[in-house]
Amino acid sequence: MLYSPVPMHIPDGFLSTLVAVVLWVVSAIAVAYALRRVGKDLGERQVPLMGVLAAAIFAGQMLNFSVTGGTSGHLVGAALATILLGPWAAVIVLTSVVSIQALIFQDGGLLALGANLFNMALVGVTVSYFVYTSLQKLARGRSWGIFAGGFAAAWLSVVVASLACALELAISGTSPANISVPAMGGIHMLIGIGEGLITVGALAFLYAARRDLFRVGEATPKGGAAVWTFGLGIAILLAVLSPLASAHPDGLEWVAEQKGFLDIARGPLYEIIPDYTFPGISNTALATIVAGILGTLLVFGVALAVAFIRRKRPTT
Repeated sequence: MLYSPVPMHIPDGFLSTLVAVVLWVVSAIAVAYALRRVGKDLGERQVPLMGVLAAAIFAGQMLNFSVTGGTSGHLVGAALATILLGPWAAVIVLTSVVSIQALIFQDGGLLALGANLFNMALVGVTVSYFVYTSLQKLARGRSWGIFAGGFAAAWLSVVVASLACALELAISGTSPANISVPAMGGIHMLIGIGEGLITVGALAFLYAARRDLFRVGEATPKGGAAVWTFGLGIAILLAVLSPLASAHPDGLEWVAEQKGFLDIARGPLYEIIPDYTFPGISNTALATIVAGILGTLLVFGVALAVAFIRRKRPTT
């Protein structure tokens, strides 16, 4: 059976206005600083990787995978982006993905966008960076550090981001901390395993095919255009497969339903391509595929444009 991907991010209504505004300000400042720093992390010919990774993460997030208990998880991608691009570029990649999801696909509220950026682009990347670099130091350059560090960074980034979300719900008065924290943490410990396995699989493939991509800041060898084209093709393929996504609610929606605050979610102020279903196409699977391809290309273009602009205007 084919499904449309389920909404994945915090909707408006779950957070108080004060919490949402504070997180908007924090996220805006952090993203602005990341924009100033991003050019320093990348070699000239690694810049297209930002676009490819953003596209792959967007498409990968559409493929929810089933988790025990009638819920589902999805790729966040913070660890993968951090490992391959460094923290500042990873923040921009996740910001591009999450912002397009909210603005075009009505996945996550506009007022809650700051919180979604804070949890995934800031908390997820920060945790990934410190966990991965710490294990890399322990590994002393041995290859196991890439894979063990990748899995640990991916798993912990999902868990810590979910705990941040739980605390935001508690501070907002939506759900007490003694309920939201164990519920969100428990289910995302399972979802994080899927994130870790996907991350390790992607790292293993890239380690075998293009080991140079793990040396952040260095230019890549010739033949890069073919690699970026292949990577974008994989992202589009993931978008085509998006109707196979699990129909079960994601971790946050499942917790909201179980704990009785799902009905306070507010609908979007407008609709462009709601629920990843392109309007005007009666076949749900085809509508999802068209929406997924369009979103993948849009995210690719936005992230690539930002990357090239920052390379043309190096920071001082």
